[in-house]
Amino acid sequence: MDNWFEALMNFIFPPHCPLCHKYVENRGDWCKVCLSLACQPHRLPITAPMQSVIDSAWALSVYRGGTRDLIRGLKYHDKRSNLPYIKGLLQAAEQSAGVGKLLEESVCAVPVPLHEKRQRERGFNQAELIFADWLQAHAVPMENMLRRVRQTKPLYQLTARERMANLRGAFRLKSEVIVRGKTILLVDDIMTTGATLYACAKVLKQAGAGKIQALVLASDQG
Repeated sequence: MDNWFEALMNFIFPPHCPLCHKYVENRGDWCKVCLSLACQPHRLPITAPMQSVIDSAWALSVYRGGTRDLIRGLKYHDKRSNLPYIKGLLQAAEQSAGVGKLLEESVCAVPVPLHEKRQRERGFNQAELIFADWLQAHAVPMENMLRRVRQTKPLYQLTARERMANLRGAFRLKSEVIVRGKTILLVDDIMTTGATLYACAKVLKQAGAGKIQALVLASDQG
């Protein structure tokens, strides 16, 4: 966006913090208090099945500490005006030593895919939209190695065991990709039980991937 146009937009629609709505200097900024509440990079607990395919998992923020409305607005209402605030959160979180190590170690990032019908309806994959530019700035390219071969039930209605069964066989490796020996960063918007990340990581590991780590924008686990 040109500087003059951005200045005009800021004059007409003054930028504000996405949580408390306090006025801030630039569009996408958070006030210090709300950013400290939302941006809490933390290592996530992974279950015994997940440990067989995922080396570690991290979340950049607390889901109910500020990012819930941003994610839901983006996913379900195509509210792309939330992206500058998400970008600000990513930039704050990258100061964490644990997150920095993930970025340094990863050869590429793989987004959790949507079913092609769902992606056509939504118009985008939120994992790609959230992470692609930020990861590219850290020399971690996004590669769509997986495809979702069948639609699944909404996970929020299911128990942890039901989620695992629901996702069994839902993902496959794309035929043209090579993952053998690669250190992969698996990315998604949120983690609840980890069933989706496990299902994706299992496919990658069976194809010969090396170290697999997971990174989500938000989670209440930990």
